[in-house]
Amino acid sequence: MPSVSRKGQQMPESPIRKLVPFAEKAYKANKTVYHLNIGQPDIKTPQIAMDAVSMHSLEILAYSRSEGSEGYRTKIANYYKRNEIPVEADNIIVTTGGSEALLFAMGSIADIDDEIIIPEPFYANYNGFATASGVKIVPVISKIEDNFALPPISEFEKLITPKTKAILICNPGNPTGYLYSKEEIKTLAAIVKKHDLFLVADEVYREFTYDGYEHYSILQEESMAEHGIIIDSVSKRYSMCGARIGCLVSKNKQVMATALKFAQARLSPPTFAQIASEAALGTPQSYFDNVISEYEQRRNTLIRELQKIPGVIVGVPKGAFYCIVQLPVKNSDDFAQWLLESFDLNGETIMVAPAAGFYSSPGVGLNQVRIAYVLNEDSLIKAVNILKVALEQYKG
Repeated sequence: MPSVSRKGQQMPESPIRKLVPFAEKAYKANKTVYHLNIGQPDIKTPQIAMDAVSMHSLEILAYSRSEGSEGYRTKIANYYKRNEIPVEADNIIVTTGGSEALLFAMGSIADIDDEIIIPEPFYANYNGFATASGVKIVPVISKIEDNFALPPISEFEKLITPKTKAILICNPGNPTGYLYSKEEIKTLAAIVKKHDLFLVADEVYREFTYDGYEHYSILQEESMAEHGIIIDSVSKRYSMCGARIGCLVSKNKQVMATALKFAQARLSPPTFAQIASEAALGTPQSYFDNVISEYEQRRNTLIRELQKIPGVIVGVPKGAFYCIVQLPVKNSDDFAQWLLESFDLNGETIMVAPAAGFYSSPGVGLNQVRIAYVLNEDSLIKAVNILKVALEQYKG
């Protein structure tokens, strides 16, 4: 019998999606499931984006350019300039989601067995992208006790070897909600310049910052012109996860020429989704003001309710819409499955994302989960109460 590849065997399961079969069984058992496991906003997509697709005048659904349509890239560049990120259309390649942008970035800057340093916990799919690209992740562990603050720079420098090609951050962070300060970005910029590395920043949650904090992009640093690569997406910004439109942004011409070859190999990003995404750029600031206010209230409610549960420790996010929660359990994978398979409170249960999959270090995060606060406040309060009762009953 033929066998599958070693790469395929090593490809990790998604901690976010692997429990879906158990959720489906819960639905069939007529349970209500509160989804705290996935960053699918319940905020409505801007109507101008939906209208742009429904009112299109295309007669042929044709390929677009491999780098994305010129009109859309020009408007993205204008969006960045409004956010004090000075780039042009030719510094942008439109991708099929931020996921493809990350794959293009890894493929463009790293060879097989090269290394990328990432503060962990990190977005779980970085593990999958690294496996697919043959790249080794070298983790720098940040701790919930420190609210996942950036580890000392000395910890990064200890890990740099001749195989190191980049440092990758998510800012604000998924799954922690950590927001890098301007000073931390400048420090990271100095490290990559000193060691001639790339600094890759996943900035898809740029708009979502709280408590008066502001996002500072790596490409606001002039010194990052040759070293900086931004990963971006419309998924969270406009509540358009299903559009699967992102982009890779860099002023490094060699990086962009290389990434374009990967883009040409997959032909082009989807046409209708580009139409919707281009229209979404006309969304008024009031939309974001309302959304950010809503998420900040949800965050405050979630953290307040979680802190009432004995034995629970929670990191307080400054951005995005996730937090890591440490539970008084030994194995959150088992607990998350038990919640769906064997537990309910008056016909209701919750679905969480076990956090071990957000680390690459073995044995770390086994008693943690990621919670996405993408539900309304009433639902969040109900969900946390279900979690409290579940922890009292769980014997695992």
